[in-house]
Amino acid sequence: MPSYEFRCRSCGDTFEVNRPMAQASDPARCPHGHDDTVKLLTTFATTGRAAAPAVSAPAAPAGGCCGGGCCA
Repeated sequence: MPSYEFRCRSCGDTFEVNRPMAQASDPARCPHGHDDTVKLLTTFATTGRAAAPAVSAPAAPAGGCCGGGCCA
C-alpha cells in the first residue's frame, strides 16, 4: 500500500499516511488532531549504472601514400 506524506498547517508536523491509491487525495488528520493539512509532493528517483561510452583507439599518424614508410 502506498505511503503519502502530509504536513499540518497548524502545528507544522510532517507525517505519513498509508492508504490505497484511490484515496490518495482524501484529506488526512494530523496526529495531534488538526484538520488543516496539505499533501506533500514526493519524488521518486532511481539510480543505476549507465554503460560507459565506447572509446576508440587514437588514429595512427598518416603520411604519404603508404603511411610514411616509403618516404623515409
